[in-house]
Amino acid sequence: MFETPETKFAVAAVREACAVIRNVQRSLCTQALTKSDRSPVTVADFAAQASIARRFATERPDDVLVGEEDAGDLRGEASRATVEQVARFVGEVAPGATGEQVCDWIDRGRAEPTARFWTLDPVDGTKGFLRGEQYAVALALIENGRVQVGVLGCPNLAADGTSDIGGAGSVIAAERGRGTWSSSLDADGWTRLLVSGRRVAKEARFLRSVESGHTNVDEMGELVVALGGTAEPVKMDSQAKYAVLAAGAGELLFRLLSPTKLDYKERIWDQAAGSIVVEEAGGRVTDLDGKTLDFARGRTLAGNRGVVASNGLLHAAALAALEQIGA
Repeated sequence: MFETPETKFAVAAVREACAVIRNVQRSLCTQALTKSDRSPVTVADFAAQASIARRFATERPDDVLVGEEDAGDLRGEASRATVEQVARFVGEVAPGATGEQVCDWIDRGRAEPTARFWTLDPVDGTKGFLRGEQYAVALALIENGRVQVGVLGCPNLAADGTSDIGGAGSVIAAERGRGTWSSSLDADGWTRLLVSGRRVAKEARFLRSVESGHTNVDEMGELVVALGGTAEPVKMDSQAKYAVLAAGAGELLFRLLSPTKLDYKERIWDQAAGSIVVEEAGGRVTDLDGKTLDFARGRTLAGNRGVVASNGLLHAAALAALEQIGA
């Protein structure tokens, strides 16, 4: 199945980070929590990045890590309580972890991309996390602009790509040329994932974000019409959508440009792990113009415009529909 030590390392690191995040959620997220209170996801973000970066420091000290977070805002006196919380949760997997150590681990993610580097989104899908729905830990290895390894930890997604809130959760791993595989977060026993075989565009299930601000809602509606879509969309947050597509439980995923952010460029950590998970399951991922995603342009996909992912069989139809509506 997996041959490289990099993949085995990434799976272990993501599993550990998911355990840390679950503890944060159980301890800090309550039914009374409002969307305006982001403190639990802030702690989860920092704790997950610290957990994974600690493993890099001890197991792969020469590897470059490009993470979403940095500890700049944590080092001041005003953030002492937050740092103490983060250290407490990280201490569950690294006994004795101090606030200073945690900040240093987090800042390992401040590196700039090189020819070979890792990229990390410690909690992708913050609103999903706060709602107790779908979110993911996403870690990927990039070499010369191409993703070679991608691992998604999805605590509320079953190994077959179905929602399983409060269940065992899943880890989805892909290695270039070795396929995409899924397992429980808590135990080995891997199952290969393959994309759906649906070929008729009107039957395609769209994977859509719960948050309308993440896309162009009007253009999404036009796309559905252009493709003759009749299937009920699958709505969820985060790169968990890529895992669902890879498992054959959906066919099309679009990252359109929000009308308020037409110049927006995707962050590499938001797409790297998910893209290889889909590709190695037999699907296809490009930008809205059909161009290959280029991860050699820094911290963003500066040479690309949006993202479209599919089961491969419907990719040409998806690109044609995008051209038809002028997206």
